[in-house]
Amino acid sequence: MLAQINKNGSKYSVTYERHLTHPVANVWAMFTDNSKLQQWFDELHVEDLRQGGTILFDMGDGTYEEMKITELDHQAVLEFDWDKDRVRFHFMEEDNGCELTLIETINELTEHTPKDLAGWHVCLDVIEALLDGTDYGPREKSWKKWYEKYKEALE
Repeated sequence: MLAQINKNGSKYSVTYERHLTHPVANVWAMFTDNSKLQQWFDELHVEDLRQGGTILFDMGDGTYEEMKITELDHQAVLEFDWDKDRVRFHFMEEDNGCELTLIETINELTEHTPKDLAGWHVCLDVIEALLDGTDYGPREKSWKKWYEKYKEALE
């Protein structure tokens, strides 16, 4: 299911919602335990897990972009800067698992925006597969499909 895209004044809000049949603690660990984080987003590394702390993004050229953690509530909220934008993950315990919500606040749409949106979509699918113990398989074909859909949605 495509993320919900809303325009709020001059900004955009993109919301992904996923129900995962796993406890919040397990889902939270996918974002905060570097060994688990590397399985679905190997460019990210939690450097200092606290509000005001940092997450590093490996630029692939020997440099790292520092992203500030703007909000942290253990097993409930993880929010951090994403270049000029912001991403917020909300984890809510449910009877049979966890409701995971990702909200990206985008200040300006660019030609790269649908690529990012497709990337987050696939990342969430990969997280679910990892938690379920299944193999997601190659990401490229799925990413291309979602990229086209997000590109169309933003036009």
